Amino acid sequence: MHLKDDLVLLITHSGDYFTIDRVAEALSRRNVQSFRLDTDKFPMDIKIQAYFNNSQSHHRLEYADISFDTQQVKSVWMRRLWPPDLGDKLSPQFRVASTRESLAVFDGFWDSLRDARWVDDIHKINAAENKLYQLRVAAEVGLVIPQTLVTNNAEKVREFFDQVNGKMVTKLLKPLSYGMEGSSFFMYTSRVKKEDLQDAETLRYCPMVFQEQISKNRELRAVYVNGNLFVGALDASGYDVSTQDWRRANQDSAVWKSEKLPDDLIRRLDDFMERLGLKFGAFDFIVTPLEEYVFLEVNPTGEWGMLERDLNYPISDAIADALVDI
Repeated sequence: MHLKDDLVLLITHSGDYFTIDRVAEALSRRNVQSFRLDTDKFPMDIKIQAYFNNSQSHHRLEYADISFDTQQVKSVWMRRLWPPDLGDKLSPQFRVASTRESLAVFDGFWDSLRDARWVDDIHKINAAENKLYQLRVAAEVGLVIPQTLVTNNAEKVREFFDQVNGKMVTKLLKPLSYGMEGSSFFMYTSRVKKEDLQDAETLRYCPMVFQEQISKNRELRAVYVNGNLFVGALDASGYDVSTQDWRRANQDSAVWKSEKLPDDLIRRLDDFMERLGLKFGAFDFIVTPLEEYVFLEVNPTGEWGMLERDLNYPISDAIADALVDI
């Protein structure tokens, strides 16, 4: 089965759900054909051929009875990029090399799609995932950010703890898992207590992010899609766990409410996204009891399914429109 031209490629993995289906449905309503590429199925189930000579290059993908050339692809949604699932039969000594080579082939495959419309370009996503870069750009466009220290120096952490009067949280620079429900391997933003600093010397093995703990009235997930904003708010005013990460809570019990952002904040987010070169981003903000909006981070491939599900936001339609350039 050969797919049509002007194809939209949806990049994800076989364990993804809801959001990928909603975008595919939104494209179908626009009479646009899409193909879901589960990246963990390469190289075991998906075949890729890349041909090069002095006059041209040619990439083709085959999965079951479906095949297409990358020249047929008009747009790409980079939802998730997953390492290969190599099963349990491959010897451990070959697993690392097989994974590395498979990802290298994907790098060439993405390059063959360089003329397509991306939401978003994988190189811009990789750059934007740097949380330190985010903080710098956020401050430069006028967003309020927490006092932040990133270090592997235990003594500097103790000094910072005193500087913020013992109100300090910690988190990692890079996520350990993805998904609406998180996983047991995810390290959430956590409050640091004085007794925790007794083990601070272990930072020499792994630097971490330390920030002042911001008093919360609400926590926001603001989903930005090509100039459109969809904002969900969680009440964080009445319980102690509000000092921690909202993702730690049971998502089935989280009560999301719609919220509008101030116009001046929206303009700053437009500037921020233009600086990062992104059409999509999932922002996390804290709203303080004094109604100050404090930027925490943006995830260039972040979750939004819970907002579409609970608040009936047309986020999947907005992504589909961005892909077909409406």
